[in-house]
Amino acid sequence: MSPETVYQALYLQSRGGLKKEVQAALRTGRTRRKAQNTGQARRNRFADPMIMIADRPPEIEDRAVPGHWEGDLITGMLNQSAIGTLVERTTRYVMLVHLPDNHAAEAVRDGLVAAIGTLPEHLRGSLTWDQGSEMATHRSFTTATDMPVYFCDPASPWQRGSNENANGLLRQYFPKSTDLSAYGLEDLEHVAQELNSRPRKTLAWDTPAERIRDLLIPA
Repeated sequence: MSPETVYQALYLQSRGGLKKEVQAALRTGRTRRKAQNTGQARRNRFADPMIMIADRPPEIEDRAVPGHWEGDLITGMLNQSAIGTLVERTTRYVMLVHLPDNHAAEAVRDGLVAAIGTLPEHLRGSLTWDQGSEMATHRSFTTATDMPVYFCDPASPWQRGSNENANGLLRQYFPKSTDLSAYGLEDLEHVAQELNSRPRKTLAWDTPAERIRDLLIPA
């Protein structure tokens, strides 16, 4: 039985004649139960309903099938500039999204659509992101790419841990105190290439570039 169920039962009792006793027992001192915020209430953050990470299929969760990506923005000084970051969950392969003008929802969507468009169809499985306002146009992203977007719970960066790890590495190249719009597309490609060339223990000391290459070469 959940704590919420227990509280509801106590409040029902208070209406039936145990009001003073129950009021004394409860820390709030209230005899009317306030409605609790639920996951369903958070689904209205954007105009288009979100698909939450709890509804993500098991094959994405256990990294069994390649082609599923985690994404985020890293921002520069005063959050005035940004770079989009994408990490493929199975290979840890990194792609960086150039956002030279702004990181509003439309600009982020267009940058993501362009990046995903460089991938073969079998590597366009899904995208997992947090609930940042830059994903307000997630439905049109899905329409353009045929990739569903799954949203993490609030304040839960570990739910896209591969991306968080990559963002930490990227800060060696793109400090928060800098203007990220000063970096061109070639700069981003160079940094992504460096990260993708690092052997990873989690990949049995293969590099992300080697793992993604194996997925790109027809069997």
